[in-house]
Amino acid sequence: MIRSSGKHYFYIGLILAMSSSLFIGGSFILKKKGLLRLARKGSMRAGQGGHAYLKEWLWWAGLLSMGAGEVANFAAYAFAPATLVTPLGALSVLVSAILSSYFLNEKLNLHGKIGCLLSITGSTVMVIHAPQEEEVETLNEISRKLGDPGFMVFVTLIVIVSLILIFVVGPRHGQSNVLVYITICSVIGALSVSCVKGLGIAIKELFAGKPVLKHPLAWILLLSLVVCVSTQINYLNRALDIFNTSIVTPIYYVFFTTSVLTCSAILFKEWQNMAADDIIGTFSGFLTIIVGIFLLHAFKDVNFTLANLPISLHKNDRGTNGSLPTPYERFNHDEETATHVGDLQSMEGMSSRRNGNLTPS
Repeated sequence: MIRSSGKHYFYIGLILAMSSSLFIGGSFILKKKGLLRLARKGSMRAGQGGHAYLKEWLWWAGLLSMGAGEVANFAAYAFAPATLVTPLGALSVLVSAILSSYFLNEKLNLHGKIGCLLSITGSTVMVIHAPQEEEVETLNEISRKLGDPGFMVFVTLIVIVSLILIFVVGPRHGQSNVLVYITICSVIGALSVSCVKGLGIAIKELFAGKPVLKHPLAWILLLSLVVCVSTQINYLNRALDIFNTSIVTPIYYVFFTTSVLTCSAILFKEWQNMAADDIIGTFSGFLTIIVGIFLLHAFKDVNFTLANLPISLHKNDRGTNGSLPTPYERFNHDEETATHVGDLQSMEGMSSRRNGNLTPS
């Protein structure tokens, strides 16, 4: 699956991707702790336009942690296939959920714990079956791949679809349909990952002492990355502002990762030399992560733990098993029914007497 010549780079990329998830997941906790501390002091909150968080060291620690995570994620694309690095981004959500239950006293219910377990399982399966991309080590090689007719058609379709969504569909349905803005973020994100991959190769060449800064492709990739990331941030913020986070996050993860996998397969031909079991394993791991992320977000407000499970089973046991009531239960039920009927007849008689009707019913 992974040639021995590329194993070293593969494991470097894997370690960078996992460390990126740890840093990014932890950054949310640090920044949230800093904001909560400011709220207890009575400072104007960030949501109200306040900037007191700039004086809080915990918030700065979270910002630095996120910066370190993004740098590690950027570097991971230079060493490992995008098919591996991008899905592992889900681990940052998992890390954030676990740490928040310990440091922010946010409850992680049974669905969330199962979701975490599934995300870890799916990530492990994807690592085991990760594809081996074609060796691309210079900007000249990446330039030839970017000029491939198949990739040019793919980019053209992405640009056309994005422009239609931005200028035609977005103004009409963006406020009511969550898929519009998320689709824009996702398809543009596929191009941004390709730019990151190319810039990673350029940085490796720069450290090797090659005149990368004189190569026009390096600057084209950098400019394209700025445009793509700016567009992503803009429309992702719109989606988060309009729709619930528990809806946006899992849908965005699925759409974005699918777009990246498609783009990477076309550009780097990652699937050509994969065995059937590795292809099945990669897709199975991806689907497992999707289910885990869905459980983690969709049911996060449901108060359901292992302590509630026996009670729920006890309540539903009789209906589930289809068991018949015992003679004692039937006797009690008949007695209650007779009493209820007698009460109704008594009330009916009193009502008829109040209405002046002396004839018994």
